[in-house]
Amino acid sequence: MTALDELVDTLLWEGHQLYPYTPSATKNLTPTPFGIVYPPAYAQGSPHRFARCKLQAVLTGTRDVTATIHCLVGGEARRVDVAAGDAGVAFTFGGVRGRATLGVEDFGTLARVTLQVENTTPVDEDDGAGELTRGDALERSLLSTHLVLRCAPAGRFFSLVAPPPEAAGAVMSCVSVNTHPVLATDADDAILGAAIFLPDHPQIAPESKGSLFDGTEIEEALLLHVLALSDAERAELETADPAVRAMVARAAAATPSDIMALHGRVTISDPAPPDAQEVRGEEAVTVDGRTFARGAHVVLRPAPGRAATDHLLSGRSATVERIYIDYDDGIHLCVTVDDDPGQALMRDIGRYLYFKPDEVEA
Repeated sequence: MTALDELVDTLLWEGHQLYPYTPSATKNLTPTPFGIVYPPAYAQGSPHRFARCKLQAVLTGTRDVTATIHCLVGGEARRVDVAAGDAGVAFTFGGVRGRATLGVEDFGTLARVTLQVENTTPVDEDDGAGELTRGDALERSLLSTHLVLRCAPAGRFFSLVAPPPEAAGAVMSCVSVNTHPVLATDADDAILGAAIFLPDHPQIAPESKGSLFDGTEIEEALLLHVLALSDAERAELETADPAVRAMVARAAAATPSDIMALHGRVTISDPAPPDAQEVRGEEAVTVDGRTFARGAHVVLRPAPGRAATDHLLSGRSATVERIYIDYDDGIHLCVTVDDDPGQALMRDIGRYLYFKPDEVEA
């Protein structure tokens, strides 16, 4: 199993069951996955429900592309393979029907790839399409849908999160629906359309002991919780589906050293080279007649609605370390607190507090 296959397998089961993983737990009576592709009868009329997943990405060097759709149906992992040029692949998993298409079109010297999977499951009149409950709809849905694009070795995909200048125009033309595409391999020859937001080149931590279905939680805490299940809960889990039983058995086999390894990791590396480029922001800005410059001292006056910890700093003196302007032209003053014993450390590691110009006094 490749690293990408392992990642997809972990993501696929996300939300399949939640702690305490027992079938009778209220939150496990219906699945709670991400990446749901509903039947059209249930999706229509709602901006929050989708009857499809659509992924668009930009490619260079080749037009040779294949794709795989991964999903859960009926508590089982399913996959559909499709190649560019296919007229479309129709599939049926139990009572769930769907169709997958993959196309490649030229975009200047680059290529734009479109992968789409649709739920085409009909709803009989006797089912009362307008009366479908969420539980009914989930039984007719593709759950935890994840899309994977792969290209031939001669090609590579561009990041849709931070595209390089030569691909920015093509990337801006891409529209993805109900999926979040990221680069998925070191060679950039694969794109993962994930059901949750991920960075480019996502990885599973080497300390991980395997999927817990609740993996957006802290794995160490979940592992300890599984070890603390009551005898009654463990007895009920004997009737749970095989994936849950295997997960509980894996957690029960964890050693004290396994658990300690999940507690955290300290990585020590060499300092950045002298020529490393740091984003230092603006030297100075003028707002409503007031000028703020790096190195200047200000008095903090947090606005109403800020966190309580911010208001604890009200009236304290601070040093402006950086000045950033965001994409909406909002100005952010990045400061360290002058009487904080850790000010030098915060400055050294770039751990700043952020305030708007109207939240400080010069």
